[in-house]
Amino acid sequence: MLNFKKSARKTLNTINQSFPVVFGVVMAISLLIAAVPEYLYSRIFTGNILIDPLVGSFIGSVAAGNPITSYVIGGELLNEGVSLVAVTAFLLSWVTVGILNLPAEMDLLGKKFALTRNIICFIVAFFVAILTVTTLGFIGEI
Repeated sequence: MLNFKKSARKTLNTINQSFPVVFGVVMAISLLIAAVPEYLYSRIFTGNILIDPLVGSFIGSVAAGNPITSYVIGGELLNEGVSLVAVTAFLLSWVTVGILNLPAEMDLLGKKFALTRNIICFIVAFFVAILTVTTLGFIGEI
């Protein structure tokens, strides 16, 4: 029972220390999402199979969000004329990379781990988007 109390106290202290950082991250994400109008995305993407996923991954990394809203956003981006490869890269990085979440992640998980994880997820989002759209085109789905 003594170990449980010690563990619970340590957990509560960690939560109390990281709450201001997590709160700041949530506020920054909310401000960024509100500041960028949706129609701007369709003007940024050119239709290039290499540039679009790079731009999509970058924007998705900055405008991090949750998977539930990604389906709605992906559909809206496709309706705005954004290419499938860009939307795929955007959504992958939207849910896996988090530039705005980075301070909280570094605080909780360590700087090296957080940076390595985000860099790997960014690169993977780029390549998976290209491979997904190429595969769909090859099998005749798009």
